[in-house]
Amino acid sequence: MRTALVTGGTRGIGLAIARKLYTQGVQVHSWGHEIDVRDEVKVFAGVSKLPPIDILINNAGIFGPVGSALTYPTEEWRDVLNVNLTGQFIVSKHVIPQMVKRGYGRVVNMSSVVAKDSNPLCPAYTVSKAGIVALTRCLGLELAKTGVTVNCVMPSAVNTDLFKNTPKEQVEAMLKKCPMGRFITVEEVASLVCWLASEDCSGTTGAAFDIAGGRCQF
Repeated sequence: MRTALVTGGTRGIGLAIARKLYTQGVQVHSWGHEIDVRDEVKVFAGVSKLPPIDILINNAGIFGPVGSALTYPTEEWRDVLNVNLTGQFIVSKHVIPQMVKRGYGRVVNMSSVVAKDSNPLCPAYTVSKAGIVALTRCLGLELAKTGVTVNCVMPSAVNTDLFKNTPKEQVEAMLKKCPMGRFITVEEVASLVCWLASEDCSGTTGAAFDIAGGRCQF
């Protein structure tokens, strides 16, 4: 039986991924707010309490405030990058070495389609998600001969509870960007993630996969 760690795995996309992995016979450990991925001491302590991890899903993230890059609060900028990007780096740093020792591992980092189709009013979120693609590429190349694969997924807007607090006009604007004319579901994202996390996905690493309903294909 494979063992997985899903950060941000207690709601939304993370919860859907955790559930999908569980149905595939994977032993799943989910981290919610009890583990702050920005805190390396807490991450180290959390990982040390787990059995060896075969599958790491770096999903924890925050959106941050909406606003111009020229007036964006610096502390909010740091916070978004620390959670979304540095958090993935820290968790990977403490999980992947044990994978390398055993000669097997699957890492899937959650990015966003805004990594290549920037949102001008979400500068910190956009930059953090672009950084995740670069981090994925770096790790994928570094670990290419170890048996550990590292890939990332870039969803477009996904229909989750977060939409409850999003202005109707903004939701409609996001929907218009999707050629399929609908939002991606958490189950669709989970299916792609779980394939990347499977033994079948053995020849792909350092890659970014979008699941965006045809948005920004290039």
